[in-house]
Amino acid sequence: MPAPLNADSIRRAPKVLLHDHLDGGLRPQTVLELADEVGYRDLPAGDPEALGRWFRQAADSGSLVRYLETFAHTVAVMQRPEAVSRVSRECALDLAADGVVYAEVRMAPELLTAQGTPIEEAVEAILDGFAKGSAEAAGAGTPITVGTLLCAMRQADRWDEVADLVVRHRDDGVVGFDLAGPEIGFPPDRHPSAIALLDRAGAHRTVHAGEAAGVDSIVAALDGAHAERLGHGVRIADEVAEDGTLGPVAQRVLDAQVPLEVAPSSNVQTGAYPSLAAHPVGRLHRLGFAVTVNTDNRLMSGVSVTSELTDVARTCGWGWDDVQTVTERALAAAFLPEEERARLLADVVRPGYAALRA
Repeated sequence: MPAPLNADSIRRAPKVLLHDHLDGGLRPQTVLELADEVGYRDLPAGDPEALGRWFRQAADSGSLVRYLETFAHTVAVMQRPEAVSRVSRECALDLAADGVVYAEVRMAPELLTAQGTPIEEAVEAILDGFAKGSAEAAGAGTPITVGTLLCAMRQADRWDEVADLVVRHRDDGVVGFDLAGPEIGFPPDRHPSAIALLDRAGAHRTVHAGEAAGVDSIVAALDGAHAERLGHGVRIADEVAEDGTLGPVAQRVLDAQVPLEVAPSSNVQTGAYPSLAAHPVGRLHRLGFAVTVNTDNRLMSGVSVTSELTDVARTCGWGWDDVQTVTERALAAAFLPEEERARLLADVVRPGYAALRA
């Protein structure tokens, strides 16, 4: 008899996560302790439970602007390398405890420099924390591999620096480049020198697109920044008619199997869709788009990879085939060496699902 498709079983399933923000996944207790260490007095609550609740409620306003305001607090307590390393270590441990076997976690290192930390030190602290957390997780019997994605902020002018860091640290755990921040008004080819540097180095990239803006943003990410994956990308559904007829951009994304890093709870929180039931993740998956399921910001959305997959499966009527498919799609889209991808698929992912379905 297959295991029931519920949170307990999904927690045991080997999972792959492609879209998770480091500054959106802190433990509330850690936020409080780091704030106390640096004398940060602007937190809206003084105990972990109340603080976690505040983050979820503030992010649940239906406004992307209000959602992004919550990051002022997490970023404020991450301005020292030792704080960044702690947050990264705990991120790796938390994901491993949730059954994630491979994760790509992203952070804009420029946001960690406000108090004078050099941007290179910020990157090194992220990598140090992930290495420590991964080693501890392996020792606890929950092995995880964590790759780092470095974000450049669309509205800022540090793209070249970030692209250079991606290339220089590619052998230390940095697996690719991302563009984050406001889609509207800040095109993904605004700094062509950064894109050219990534192109010359053959560096991987994913780009936030098709979240707050529509299909034009998706085209710009693919053509302007040469994105291999789309961060969110759900607005491709704007070109999917009720009868399944596709517009030209949707057809292109489907034909090319461009991976969509979909984060349904986050999209509902920011007002992109009114509810999980109204979210197009199920429809896009059913039509054969390369849908993956992600957390985006675990603290702000109050989610884990397990809870997100459980809620999507329940809402969309998915079975184990669907959960395994989105997991294998995510692994196929991961910025991993081919031999490591093949090892995870053959030795971890498929045996894990076979055991649950036996």
